[in-house]
Amino acid sequence: MDPRELYPDDLVFEHEATEATGVPGQVIRQWARRGKIHRFQGDGRLTGQGHEYKTMYALPEVRERARSYRPAPQRAPRAA
Repeated sequence: MDPRELYPDDLVFEHEATEATGVPGQVIRQWARRGKIHRFQGDGRLTGQGHEYKTMYALPEVRERARSYRPAPQRAPRAA
């Protein structure tokens, strides 16, 4: 998705993306670090490292990635 195709309403904060898709915020941040989705400053501009406290994400991109997201199963506790 080209960032120029986004509308201002498409940009959401991490907690809003989590509520809309059910994907944990840590996963969303990891996708952004790996370059799978774009990250934007709170004012809607593309951002680099160090601006996570006001980082926004494109909800259409997050929703697209969330369709194939499957949470990893948790390990069972070991018997003592």
